[in-house]
Amino acid sequence: MKPAKFYWLPGAASLLVIALTGCLSSGGSSSRSDNAPDLELSVLSSAADQVSGGSVLVTLDGDAAQIDEELDQLEFWINDQEVQPARLSRHNDRLEILLEGLAQGENQLELHHAKHGPLHDIALTNHPITGPIFSGPQQYPFVCTSVSELGRQPLVDTEGDAGFPVYDDNGTQVGLSKDCSIEPYVVFLYRTNATNPTYRPLPADGSRPADMATTTLTDGRVVDFIVRQERGTINRFLYSFATLATLGDAADAAATDKWNGRLLFHFEGGVAIGHTQGRVSGRALAPEVLGKGYAVIYSSGTRTNAHYNLQVGGETALMVKEHFIKRFGTPDYTVAIGGSGGGIQQYVYSQNHPDLLDAGVPQYSYPDMVTQTIHIGDCELLEYYMDATDRNNPFWRTTANRSLLVGLNSTDAYPDPFAGAKNMLGYSTAPGMTECIPAWRGLTPLVMNPHYGQATNQGQMQPPGVMNDVQWTHYDDLRNIYGVDDNGNPRTLFDNVGVQYGLKALNDGDITPAEFLKLNSQIGGWKHPNEMIQEGFPFIGTEADVLEDPSRFDPWSSRNMRLSPDGNSPAPRTEGDLQAINAAYESGMVFDGQLNMPVIDWRHYLEEVLDMHNSHQSFSARQRIRNRMGNSDSQVIWFTDARPTDLSDPDEPQPREDFDQTWMALDVLHEWLMNIRANPEDGIAGNKPAAAVDSCFETNGDLKAAGQDVWDGILDNSPAGACTNLFPTYTTSRMIAGGPIEGSIFKCALKPVSTALTDGTYGSWNPTTEQVAELNAIFPQGVCNYAQPDQGRPGS
Repeated sequence: MKPAKFYWLPGAASLLVIALTGCLSSGGSSSRSDNAPDLELSVLSSAADQVSGGSVLVTLDGDAAQIDEELDQLEFWINDQEVQPARLSRHNDRLEILLEGLAQGENQLELHHAKHGPLHDIALTNHPITGPIFSGPQQYPFVCTSVSELGRQPLVDTEGDAGFPVYDDNGTQVGLSKDCSIEPYVVFLYRTNATNPTYRPLPADGSRPADMATTTLTDGRVVDFIVRQERGTINRFLYSFATLATLGDAADAAATDKWNGRLLFHFEGGVAIGHTQGRVSGRALAPEVLGKGYAVIYSSGTRTNAHYNLQVGGETALMVKEHFIKRFGTPDYTVAIGGSGGGIQQYVYSQNHPDLLDAGVPQYSYPDMVTQTIHIGDCELLEYYMDATDRNNPFWRTTANRSLLVGLNSTDAYPDPFAGAKNMLGYSTAPGMTECIPAWRGLTPLVMNPHYGQATNQGQMQPPGVMNDVQWTHYDDLRNIYGVDDNGNPRTLFDNVGVQYGLKALNDGDITPAEFLKLNSQIGGWKHPNEMIQEGFPFIGTEADVLEDPSRFDPWSSRNMRLSPDGNSPAPRTEGDLQAINAAYESGMVFDGQLNMPVIDWRHYLEEVLDMHNSHQSFSARQRIRNRMGNSDSQVIWFTDARPTDLSDPDEPQPREDFDQTWMALDVLHEWLMNIRANPEDGIAGNKPAAAVDSCFETNGDLKAAGQDVWDGILDNSPAGACTNLFPTYTTSRMIAGGPIEGSIFKCALKPVSTALTDGTYGSWNPTTEQVAELNAIFPQGVCNYAQPDQGRPGS
């Protein structure tokens, strides 16, 4: 990247003055053509209809020599008024022009020539920096975190009586804030050279601290490790821009001399239901990349522990990148990293916003969030069935047998902390756990139960009780997408009508027909959120509450299940809303396999510790990509071992996450992107560097195996590849029920039981007349036909 040269213009300055300085001129002839120059405007900072904050960065398309020759004759007009550029720079051999003064809403930007008049125009739509752009009505009440996170009071922005209190320096309340905006500000930090380095504030007196570290840039320069961090709010969330700086830089300088042109967007994970401004972590200052000269951008709105509305998240990401570009110029490319929900965002945003990112490293990722609710919604239904409904069956007291139903891994090395309590209260248990318990317990109420949830600082909101009516469900968080029913309740996704739990276990002879029939008769489903009540212990209450009233013990959330009324008749299943499911696809909340950039999907292998980031998710994403694109050339899968598992703590095994392959992945992606830039006609697949290949690595980061066939046997019937043999993957409850590995069928198509009896669904089992009658009673609408698409998929 060539360093940008910036030219700040006072309001009275003209382009002629700049051209005459020689700073931007390439020495073209001063003669003028009688023909109007063939020049056009194009927007660099965003899509033309997605401008925010009243400013826009544009460039001129056309012959470079002609641009320089005619520069002093060019004028910019906004809404019939001539405006002077706020900044004009030559960046990567292209002119970049920052224009301010856009009105909210529709604007007309025109390029004029002093002699030839109007040359080109663009329609721009400008939106408030507080948003929204396309995500619809914003969520209220909205709890501010700028004080607890940054020590900054939000701006007073409402005369109403609802919002977050704002105080002056004397502690006197001066008003309320609904949208939690703060004024942007800049801090300078330096990295210490200690054994365990940290960031510290740079001394205000301009002195160089004795413990300041140096760092080596990608171009080989060794520089002081000083960081300029800009903070503020965009789309109501807290953002951070971090770049290397030089001692003595002014806060408003936005210097780029140490920027290598690479922009890293750091996404983060977690699970939450919104109504909060969110939190900012130390990953906003990732030293591994800042120290090489990358710029790092970050937002609490692209961290899924604030919300899981990836329409809002995508909108926020676009706006954050837009404002970075307006501040620093266009990057050579934008690459992302982020784990869990931070990985999901990379897949989903690549699909929904193809111009946002150029490459990514999804870490510990899933294809998306919404389709995880399909099989994770089964977890507690199955655990409750084994612990309570079928408590007298000793088969479920063997930990490994439970995986026959849930599909996920299980181990006795991770003991169930409630095993003793369950035995004392008359339930059954296994000594160990499936992944459902340590990884996913609590996620069902978080997604489905409107009574179970809270936001940091919500007790400060005014007036008292303003948060009492919040519906803490994923469905309400995405009501702009899923819609509401005739009663005003958010439409829901979870569906298990026709799902034959344990089908593979039946066909493999691991459970008996009687066990299969009882399971499917009594498994039940989930109540609609508007029928749910508050959770019990361990989510709400104490052990003393349980001793006083044992019914409060409810780790499965069984109080909100649809169970058999008499213990004999089939328990009702839950039916998802087709309109909501359709909207999940159409809005892009489902990653449907459109991957528009190269990614290296990397994770530590964490199956032995029952971590929620289970390994088959990388291949679920791959199958979706193949289904959509015909190949998965844009996705590389890397696993790094985290074994041998540390069993020193008898209550919780720990992985050995000794090596992080992320930084190696970034280097490989850089080479990949440079190849694409040099040979665009070869596309993503034709430009892969040698290291961009499926691989698995030792615990210390050394290569175990690499090649196109190392993961064979997971998505096909080929013999198991080298990495497949070394890293066993597991399944899900819906795969056990006959569903595909891509895991994206919310509401299965149905076929009559009579058809299932003749098409091989039940393998070698030939049900008796009585068993056929029972199947029909359990599945009056039919059983899942996974050969057909999701009933809620658009066009199905």
